[in-house]
Amino acid sequence: MKNLIVIVGPTGIGKTSLSIEIAKHFKCDIISADSRQFFKEMAIGTAKPTTTELAEAPHHFINNKSIDQKYSAGTFEVEAIAKLKELHKTNDVAILVGGSGLYVNAVCDGIDDIPFDLEVREQLNKELKEFGAKPLREELKEKDPEHYARMNTKNPQRLVRAIEVCRITGKTYSSFRKNTVKQRDFKIIKIGLNADRDVVYHRINQRVDLMMEEGLLDEVKSLEKNKNLNALNTVGYKELFAYLDDEQTLDEAVELIKQHTRNFAKRQLTWFKKDQTTNWFEPNKLNDILNYLDKEIN
Repeated sequence: MKNLIVIVGPTGIGKTSLSIEIAKHFKCDIISADSRQFFKEMAIGTAKPTTTELAEAPHHFINNKSIDQKYSAGTFEVEAIAKLKELHKTNDVAILVGGSGLYVNAVCDGIDDIPFDLEVREQLNKELKEFGAKPLREELKEKDPEHYARMNTKNPQRLVRAIEVCRITGKTYSSFRKNTVKQRDFKIIKIGLNADRDVVYHRINQRVDLMMEEGLLDEVKSLEKNKNLNALNTVGYKELFAYLDDEQTLDEAVELIKQHTRNFAKRQLTWFKKDQTTNWFEPNKLNDILNYLDKEIN
């Protein structure tokens, strides 16, 4: 039996370090399902594994794309499944780790083939920034009332994605959603990491401070000419772009990064907690996790 260990949880919880320890335990490879760690130009703000960490275990889908390349969860599904077939030829175990729920689901369950157009998405993000979410909510309510009624319209990325499909196809986003789960030829074992909210938020605040010390502002400055690209419409980057545009002070930008990252972590947990097949652990319970995995795999 081939196995895929899936490690999920909120940002900053310790997924990277755990995945490396598990990879060393099973002598296997790691596939990243972090939708921003794909991009080679974005290092500090995406909390990529360090050079030392990358050397501790083989990693895939890190630094494999450029910010101006089109990439979707559907493409990732195809490429990640192909990589897993390759890895499983020589090892019965592989690891998938990341906080991007859509990309994790793409590998575990498959996703619907939904059209996308990054230029339209960038235009929508501009509209969102200039006019706010209200006009976009009204547009979606008119064009796809079925999806509007069931989605979280306070999530700007999902709102933009749904309208993007409506604009480029003339059809509703709902019409593309079949929600059929694909059968995989490997066993999926899901590990979730979580801790008390205060602990998670403290780790996030510390991580943002460390990113700033490591040179996040300089990284953002080097990417400023590309700030309208969808890849850079990301927490940690967009707040500093606003600072560079004199829309707020640097201290205000850093506090907003912390706030928006905490909000993102809350949304991640909401997403991952819906999956009843995930087994949850605190990040410092390495032995418990390894014992559980040994029983599941052997």
